[in-house]
Parts: sequence; C-alpha cells; structure tokens
Amino acid sequence: MANEHDYLLPVHEQDVGDHPNRVSWKLKKVHYILLSVALMALGFFFLMPFLTKKVGPKPKYAVMMVSDGMGPASLSMSRSFAEYISGEKNYILPLDKHLIGSSRTKSSSSLITDSAAGATAFSCAAKSYNGAVGVLDGGRACGTILEAAKEAGYLTGMVVTSRITDATPASFSAHAANRFMQSLIAEYQVGMGPLGRSTDLMFGGGLCSFLPNSSYQSCRSDDLDLLEYAKDNQEFNILLNRTDFDDSEKHQLPLLGLFADHHMDYNVDRDPKSQPSLTEMVESALDTLYESSKATGKGFFLLIEGSRIDMASHNNDPVAHVHDVLEYNSAFQKASDFIEKTGGVLISTSDHETGGLTVGRQITPEYPEYLWRPEVLARATHSFEYLARSIMTHEESELRSFIESAVFPALGIKKPSHKWVNSLYTARSNVFELINRMSLIISEQAQIGYTTHGHTAVDVNVYGSGDAVHNIKGNLENIEIGAYLEKYLGLSLDTVTSKLTDAPIYGSPDRGFKADAFVHEVLEKHPEMNISNFEDYLTSSVKNDLNAEL
Repeated sequence: MANEHDYLLPVHEQDVGDHPNRVSWKLKKVHYILLSVALMALGFFFLMPFLTKKVGPKPKYAVMMVSDGMGPASLSMSRSFAEYISGEKNYILPLDKHLIGSSRTKSSSSLITDSAAGATAFSCAAKSYNGAVGVLDGGRACGTILEAAKEAGYLTGMVVTSRITDATPASFSAHAANRFMQSLIAEYQVGMGPLGRSTDLMFGGGLCSFLPNSSYQSCRSDDLDLLEYAKDNQEFNILLNRTDFDDSEKHQLPLLGLFADHHMDYNVDRDPKSQPSLTEMVESALDTLYESSKATGKGFFLLIEGSRIDMASHNNDPVAHVHDVLEYNSAFQKASDFIEKTGGVLISTSDHETGGLTVGRQITPEYPEYLWRPEVLARATHSFEYLARSIMTHEESELRSFIESAVFPALGIKKPSHKWVNSLYTARSNVFELINRMSLIISEQAQIGYTTHGHTAVDVNVYGSGDAVHNIKGNLENIEIGAYLEKYLGLSLDTVTSKLTDAPIYGSPDRGFKADAFVHEVLEKHPEMNISNFEDYLTSSVKNDLNAEL
C-alpha cells in the first residue's frame, strides 16, 4: 500500500517502476546519443582536409605613389583652390588625413636631386647621381623593388601620366646610365633585359619609344618595333586609345596601355573622350592586379605617379598644377580605399619639390596685403603649354586678335590690356617665352610666386595608409622608403642586383621629338623660324636629327 504522503509528491518523483513509456524514452535517449556521435564523426571526416590543410601567408598589397614635384606649398594652394571652387569651408584633401612624416631628397651628386636619382632612391633604396635610372654610383645596375617583387612571385604594375619611359617609372623597371636613353628603357620594359619581363601592367604615355623610327610618331633612333615584340614575344595585350581602355575584355595581363605619343595631357586640358584620367587608370590597375593575383595568392606591387604635377611647376603654371594635384588626391583616395578594404600598405611622397612655389606674394613696397587669390586660377580653362602651342600654330594674319579674344579668356582674363596682348604677341615664336610671360601675368594677378623653373631642396611630405604604416614615420631619408617596402614585401634587392652584373646601361639617346607634330606644324607655318626657337624644348641630339630631317 502506498504511503499516504506519496500522493502529495509530483508524478516524476513517485516510484512508478519500469513503466513501458519510461522504457521507450530511455531507448530513444540512447538512440539520440548514438546518432549525435555518428554525426560528429561524419562531420570530422569531412572537415579533416580543411583542418589539416596548411594555410599560406596572407597576400600582400603594396602601392607606392609619387607626386612628382609636389611640395608642401602645392598642397596649401590646391586646398584653398578646392575650397574656393567647391564653396566648402575648411576643405580637407584626401591626403591631409594620412600625413605620417617628411622626406629629405638630396642625391649622391647634389643637394638638389633630379627625378631619376629621386626615384632610384625609392626603387633601389640607395642614393645615386642625378640622371641615374636604376643605376648606382660607379655604373652598376641595382635591383629595384618592382623587379624583386616580380622575382618573388608578386604581380607588378605602373600607372603614370608622363611617358612610361620617363625618369620615375624607368627607375623602377629599367637600368640606364642616363634618363634620356629612353629607347633602352623601353626595351627593358617589354622584357628584353636580363631579367625578362618584370612588369605585368603599364599605363601611361610614351608610345613614341616603342615604335620603329620609320614611323612618323617614333622617337627611337633605330628600327625596333617594341609593340610587335611585346605582343609576339611577351604576349602583352596592347591598349592604344580610350576605346581600348574602356573594353574590359582587353584588360588581361600582361597589359601595356600607351595613351599618348609623348606625355599624357594635363588634367585641365584632358579630353575625357580621348584619354583616361589618372584616377581611372589607377582604379583599373587595382582591379586588374587584384583579380589576377587571386590565382597566385601572393599579392602585387603597384607604382603610381602624378607625373605632370612636376612639369606644370617647371613651367611655373599654377593652373595646370592645381588641377593635377587635385587629380592626384582623387587617385590617392581610390588607392587608400582599396588598401583599407583589402589590407596592405600605401605610401605616398614626392621625389622633390619643383618651382620654389610661394602661396602669397608682396608686389609693392607698401605694407603687404596678406592674401592670395584662388579665383584667378579658377577662371582659367587651359594650361599655359596648351595656349602657347595654340598661339604658335595659329595663322599670323589673325594672331593678335586670336590672343585677345581666345587666349586671354582661356587664361581667365576677359579684357586684357594692350600691354599684355603685345607681350604674348611679341613672344609668338618661342614656346617657352610664351609660357613664361603667361606665368608672370597670372601669378601676379593671383599673388603667388615662383623662385625657379627647376627643383629645390625642400623636404617633402610623406603620407601612408594601411597595415603597417606606423613603422615608418618622422623625418626620413628618401632611401628609407625603399627599404621599408623591401622589408614589408619580404624582398631581397641584393639578390636581384647580383643577377644584373652584365645588365646593359648604355644606349643611344632618343631622337626625342623628331616627329613632334607641334614642332613640324610651327616650322611649316613660320618659315622664318628654326630649331633655335625650341632651344629648351629639344635636346641637342634631337635638334641635330630634326635639322637633318628638315
């Protein structure tokens, strides 16, 4: 008989014996346990290959950006210009948020570097003499970051707005005793050097160095057709115009895009239907290299240069300068966004400052006005070079009227004085004198100044974005930037240098601008002129060739 208190207990605490339902529940419990064990064993079996598979190193992406000739004053002027045209107070440039230090720029031969020695300091992490392209004092080729990256299995690329054979891209991808040996430089770039092809993607200008001298567009001194060699021997896909660039199906590595015979246009002059912008080329290069690098799992190294920033400063042209500086900032933003998304490192700096720019100018002996006028630059629609060329190619009979009604409005001056019109008219036979006179007029109106048409020794800013930029900061020698990239990518420049013992570093100087359409057009329309009118436009070897040709 059950205890009378049992009826007061919950059912699950009563002694109900081995009731059939309870036995069934126990059996189910056993089945659940066995099933769980079986599923765990099965899952472990399928996961085993993934658990035991060795995980390789994470891909590394390194982007080196060079704002050729851009000094601290360039940023100040361009920031104020952007603030004026946008109407946005306290405008911030994309570069502003990424300042990490500054760089000293001297070369081994001078306190003032040229672009070749400056770029070689980055590419070889070593000082060299002015004019040296991937070559050290003593005349020995030095392994570059780009070459070492390719040897280590990375993809490589270069995007510039100058000729692809110009000093900066050349110093990463070629070896020449002098920067003007651009025929030799082009040969390296298509893979004719001792290392073979080191560059997987190239975007820029400079088609003339890749064409045989039988071509009107060529600036080579021989009959080598490097486009044919690049296509047939190195399997390059060739892009020669905007239509080619916009065709994504053609963006297969290796890729060579040459969008101008010589330098690409200043951004203020650029026709978007004819040439891609620096930002567009950077975006395409990043996408192409990133997608292609998935197959190797290694990553890539990309060099980007805002090349024509420097050339605008050589011309003391603040109009072309601010537009190219702002375009460079746009390209930097694109590269920074990529690095922040994928991981990697982005370093941006200049090889040197050009022009000795001062943002502010005292032009009277009275107490100074502390101001400068960005609105003067904002009203201009073309570079000084573009307008000088338009004057020299215009019919003489209507030239004075053309200068007054077309050239000065393009400079942002609707009602020029007779003195200004006459100043340009009397300089009509010399392209550089025209540029210089335009500079004097516009710089005075904007109240800015230049101290030189060349480079200066001023320290330049260093900017960074990505994984490990905290490891490079403060005031640096330019060679430290190259050494940092070498370490980040795990490269050995010395190993590559050892493979370049017999690398050719001498070549014939280019015939340069022998077929420059501008020079020919001017000389045809102005028979009273001769090559001396282009004294600074052509090298001595080029002048001799052009005299012989004409």
